[in-house]
Amino acid sequence: MKVSKYHGCGNSFVIIRESGIPAHIREAGEAERLEAYGQLAVQLCDINTGIGADGFIVVREEPELEMVFFNQDGSRAPMCGNGIRCFAEFCMNEGIREEAEYPVKTLAGGMVVEITQDEPFRARINMGSPNFDPEKIAVKTDKKDMLGAQVPMKDGSAQEVDSFFMGTIHTVVFTDEIDREKLEPIGEEICNHQLFGEKTNVNFVKIVDRDSIQVLTYERGVGITLACGTGACASVVAASRRGYIGKSADVQLALGTLKIDIEEDGSVFMEGPSVRVFDGQLGS
Repeated sequence: MKVSKYHGCGNSFVIIRESGIPAHIREAGEAERLEAYGQLAVQLCDINTGIGADGFIVVREEPELEMVFFNQDGSRAPMCGNGIRCFAEFCMNEGIREEAEYPVKTLAGGMVVEITQDEPFRARINMGSPNFDPEKIAVKTDKKDMLGAQVPMKDGSAQEVDSFFMGTIHTVVFTDEIDREKLEPIGEEICNHQLFGEKTNVNFVKIVDRDSIQVLTYERGVGITLACGTGACASVVAASRRGYIGKSADVQLALGTLKIDIEEDGSVFMEGPSVRVFDGQLGS
């Protein structure tokens, strides 16, 4: 199989065209096919015995262009913001799409890709609108939303969070300092907390000024990553709702910056880079 590796601000992905996957997998039923893709994700994303990546993307071209995304642990996720930019550059490089703007189907719904620059590659994505319904993030509660919610921690303290759906399940925690060593165990505990029926991504956010924030994300199924596109969107939404920033902000990540804009209708747009690392052949 031909495989490619791309990254968006350090968030890395192995990408394969579904048409290039062996026929016995590709022609199986949808459930069996997705199970096989999940197993392939675990193999390919392993840093020691595979290629090494945060996620795995299958490019499905029929009956419509679709991004089928899996986490490093083989679990399927609805969407990935950095992943869809890499998906878009892959589609450009492979000649799958030549137009500058087009729709992409995802498990989280339809997204619209707009290529704003070819070299170096940049894309702007309409990421849709946030959904604050607790049912959407698999939380059982009588509350109308999980904004400003208190999550009880093992040490007896409570962590204030904003949890909602932004392309996938996200929880935002505001902090005075981005310290990976200190925040990683907190992210792991919140991610796996019994409150969240399907776990949650956890974004630690430091307000830099009215126009910029710094974000560190603990991704479910992965752990701490260098970047998370949907997490950047969720962080700007949460910070804007609290009045910490306006409707647009630069999100500072370990290896780059994403530009996030919230439109008047609530739609969230993300613009940022993608980089091709390599193309190669997967050995038998």
